[in-house]
Amino acid sequence: MELLKPSLFLLLLVFSIPVLCNDKEDSVFKGINSYRQTQTLSPLTEVSKAKCLADEVAEDIEKTPCESVNKYYPSTVSGGGNVNIPNLSKHIEKCHINISTTSDGVILPVCVAKLEPTIVLSNYTHSDRYAQFLNNSKYTGAGLGSEDDWMVLVLTTNTASGSFSASSAVHANVASVGLLLFAFLFVLINYFD
Repeated sequence: MELLKPSLFLLLLVFSIPVLCNDKEDSVFKGINSYRQTQTLSPLTEVSKAKCLADEVAEDIEKTPCESVNKYYPSTVSGGGNVNIPNLSKHIEKCHINISTTSDGVILPVCVAKLEPTIVLSNYTHSDRYAQFLNNSKYTGAGLGSEDDWMVLVLTTNTASGSFSASSAVHANVASVGLLLFAFLFVLINYFD
């Protein structure tokens, strides 16, 4: 029985770590939306593909010293602007973002010791370099990701060039599956007639 106590403690610790990160991300996301409302802007909606991209970028830069934050700021999703984010093309593909039609997204990483939500939020809302994007009404969606001392905010628009539409390969796969299902149903209906 004594052997189970340390194992149970470690199990609880492992499962609580992602929750802590999500709590910080949720807190910052709510704070950003409160800030936008004080600027008479509509709140950002969470976009799953933006969150995916933010998570991937945060994971890639997690071991980078905070002094390197300027190296990554700002980066556009299209690859224009500052493209120093490692493996950006791979992350865009993994998150099924159609890069040929996406040019309005922006990636905004900040680095804060222990990701203290109040300080992270202050970085985004009180620094002109970040606030200029949060104050822009064209951005309507967002995703947050974090690793270690890094939090990454990805902003999207509701336009065709910034909505992070699915990649063309995903559209082709969905169409192929739909066609196969239709053919299967057609065969079944004719078989049982």
